[in-house]
Amino acid sequence: MSRRDTSTGAVLEQMVLPALRLGGYTSQVQVHVGPRLGYGRHIVDAVVEKGDERMLLSVKWQQTSGTVEQKVPYEVMCLADSLGRGAFSKAYLVLGGEGWKLRGFFTSPEFGLFLPAAAQVHVVTFETFIARANQGRL
Repeated sequence: MSRRDTSTGAVLEQMVLPALRLGGYTSQVQVHVGPRLGYGRHIVDAVVEKGDERMLLSVKWQQTSGTVEQKVPYEVMCLADSLGRGAFSKAYLVLGGEGWKLRGFFTSPEFGLFLPAAAQVHVVTFETFIARANQGRL
């Protein structure tokens, strides 16, 4: 049996956090931000701050095809729910890796037609997020 390489933690630490620092952001990783929609604790990959802005960050890395795509709508709903509590100004769901079949759909305006919560959450590609982060334009 082959092991799937999702490596979100390594991607976050080696690529995302340095880009955030370059853009003037501070971050805390693996932060409990309240209850998870439906059950449990909602732990995001990072809470990102700059000035008065506090943002939620969730990173999904899909190196090979797999089941993470099925989790994207639920993660969007959970991030939107956390935004609704008012402690955060934005939320990002970053989709990275080459194993995605639906990444183009999830990052398109069409996704919001099927999942209204997507209008509140910035679902972006890894490349888009890194470019915005290191330029300080989240």
